[in-house]
Amino acid sequence: MKVTVDAQRCQGHARCALIAPDVFDIDDEGYATVLCAVVPAELEDRARRAVTNCPEGAITVD
Repeated sequence: MKVTVDAQRCQGHARCALIAPDVFDIDDEGYATVLCAVVPAELEDRARRAVTNCPEGAITVD
């Protein structure tokens, strides 16, 4: 599973980093970044919750 953050849509709510801190981080400008190119199987549920909790719909799953 891969996740990506659309930098144009991210507004820096940081919900993803709170829900899945091993998958997402917040950069110095306050926007989400992905920490791992491929999400480990044990973190997939958290990553999916982050996707559904992003109010801007900025995170996608491949």
